[in-house]
Amino acid sequence: MPDFFPVILAGGSGERFWPLSRKHRPKQFLILDGTERSLLQQTAERLVTLSGSYERLYVVTSNEYRSLVLEQLPELPLENLLVEPVARDTAPAVLYAAQQVAREHPDAVMGVFPSDHRIADESTFRDVIEAAIEAAVARGGLVTLGITPSYPATGYGYILRGAPLEGTLPTFRVERFTEKPDAATAQAFVDSGLYSWNSGMFVWTLQGILEEFRRHQPALHAAMEATGGVRARIREIFPTLEKISIDYAILEKSDRVEVIPAEFGWDDLGDWNALERLLGGSGQNVEVGRHLGLDTEGAILYTVGGDGLIATIGLEDVVVVRANDVTLVVRKDRTQDIKKVVQQLKAHPELEKFA
Repeated sequence: MPDFFPVILAGGSGERFWPLSRKHRPKQFLILDGTERSLLQQTAERLVTLSGSYERLYVVTSNEYRSLVLEQLPELPLENLLVEPVARDTAPAVLYAAQQVAREHPDAVMGVFPSDHRIADESTFRDVIEAAIEAAVARGGLVTLGITPSYPATGYGYILRGAPLEGTLPTFRVERFTEKPDAATAQAFVDSGLYSWNSGMFVWTLQGILEEFRRHQPALHAAMEATGGVRARIREIFPTLEKISIDYAILEKSDRVEVIPAEFGWDDLGDWNALERLLGGSGQNVEVGRHLGLDTEGAILYTVGGDGLIATIGLEDVVVVRANDVTLVVRKDRTQDIKKVVQQLKAHPELEKFA
């Protein structure tokens, strides 16, 4: 197998897990599943089993979270921590990492992974990554990891499979991406059996992805290439770059994108409803911490620390979170709107400390 360099994108704010996820310590640095390892730590450990060492692991994050990454991943070489001076979405972050790795390892394979996803079946996950590496090397394509849909989710992007390709695992040309369809469209996609969820995980050769940046984002590529990899120059140029995702910048434009549909217990842990999937209890209460409930059903109750108590009466299908100086109460079908609350907090100086 060629040298494999996984890159973790760890600059997200995790606002839909507010108030547990806060500006000073967002979701990827939290422990959500009752283990002793944060989501970032679990992601890093999972990927190091594929790369062989922390020397081949890279992390892209914001300057605000630099110290948290180093605290949680002390084995990570300092030069492998790539700090964005400002957030510019995933395309500049991916290009930054690709150019840095390619300067010393131009013939290697790169993987891109979010820092805050759950993978339950790590053995199958490794098999899929190895198949993706093989496919990327064989054809120079951009390989996406597609998740077989289990329900008509409207919060995910969908990938339509095209012609089959050769591979250790079933692999297909990508016909089309569709971003966050409405409920009826999502149901039709699931019923067709031809779509996968877009997991946000990718595998490609460094030469392959850099060629696609030169082809589809020449200005972005030239601006970053002109820095010569010098981090002081990167800090100067980064704020001037277009804010754009890797999906819009490259994947939706390229004719070299492939997908491997897979099932390995994936969950993006997108909001508080994920605790039902993570901890079980669909239709029943999910409780983390102490809860006293009368006639309360289908609720998610979460308290930080061992001294707090949540008491509920006559509630159904709600989320109640008690986290230090903030209490959140929201219907389960409105958790996507938590981001709007956080944005309002940031807009008011007297409330910003709660964001």
